[in-house]
Amino acid sequence: MPDSKCCCPPEKEKNQGYCHPPQPEATEDCCDKLATVPERTEKSSEIPGYTVNAYVYGWLDTPVGKVPQVSAQLSFPDLRGRWAMRWGIGREVYRVTPGLYAVGTPHAESPLLVSANYKLSFDCLRTSLKNVDAWILVIDTKGVNVWCAAGKGTFGTDEIVKRCRLAQIEKVIEHKVLILPQLGAPGIAAHQVKKETGFTVIYGPVRAADLPDFLAAGMQATPIMRRVTFTTMERLVLTPVEITVMRKTIFYSVIILFFLSGIGANLFSFAAAWDRYPAALVPGLTGLISGCVIAPVLLPWLPGRMFAVKGAVVGTFAATILAATLYRQASVLENIALFLFVGTIASYTAMNFTGSSTFTSPSGVQKEMRTAIPVQALSLLVTGFIWILSGF
Repeated sequence: MPDSKCCCPPEKEKNQGYCHPPQPEATEDCCDKLATVPERTEKSSEIPGYTVNAYVYGWLDTPVGKVPQVSAQLSFPDLRGRWAMRWGIGREVYRVTPGLYAVGTPHAESPLLVSANYKLSFDCLRTSLKNVDAWILVIDTKGVNVWCAAGKGTFGTDEIVKRCRLAQIEKVIEHKVLILPQLGAPGIAAHQVKKETGFTVIYGPVRAADLPDFLAAGMQATPIMRRVTFTTMERLVLTPVEITVMRKTIFYSVIILFFLSGIGANLFSFAAAWDRYPAALVPGLTGLISGCVIAPVLLPWLPGRMFAVKGAVVGTFAATILAATLYRQASVLENIALFLFVGTIASYTAMNFTGSSTFTSPSGVQKEMRTAIPVQALSLLVTGFIWILSGF
């Protein structure tokens, strides 16, 4: 008879080749070998090959050693990290240690899914597998999400082959199938992966949430699963990222606006700067909100193909509202500066959004930037000159 503390009965050990992790109080595993099972901890600590975090709750014994079992639920540290990442806090280190992970209690025939080591991608994948026993192979994409990493080359053939060999997945998994995210396809040569590892590449659905249905259907994707969406909420959730990317630019801009506002008949006056500064700051903030919030929300309905044009349209509309309300008593020069400033800021910030959009291609983004940036720079120079001139 096996020990009462053993984690799995002999028949499972025989069928699967390895057994599930014992409870934390157990001192022996199913194979009667002494084992120390790390307890779950909220603090991060480094052990060979892995960083242990709150999402690791146990360990699965396999022919290649213990594999961390990860939760399919987000904990408070996960949610806190997600919020911080959205605002650019700790973005450079928001990543998972590459290697093999287990969701649930997978066995030798369980599906093997590949993920980037950007933690948001990893979290999205594991939380979609709440009722699925599966393996996750995390590859090193330098903390970049799947889509961007595929374009940069870090979610690529060589890295997948390398991680398959390091994880020795052929000793853990009996089938020969790797399930990759569809958005990672541009960086993968499937035939080369099979040649190097013996594993066939199958592309999963665009959204991780569709994985349970995809797996239940024998890894067959419906047309809807293959379609990339970019809904209003999907666009709006990117706004904090766009703002935090420009935080240094925004900081220096508000300082420059203050000093420009003080230039006048007396050469420079702090009193004049404080008096005119709000009149310059409000249009700047209006342009920022127009380009980062309103333009993404209205994106499909705004005229023009170029994001810079879409942003300029929103900015012009916002400037018209300001001119008819807060700036009714402004001079002609101040109103000209108002329209140019709001329109240019909105145009530039909306154009930055192209890197997060499914509406454009890399070549299209480069072409737009080559066209729009010189015009935006000239517009800002003219705006600054007119604003200074209006102070005399």
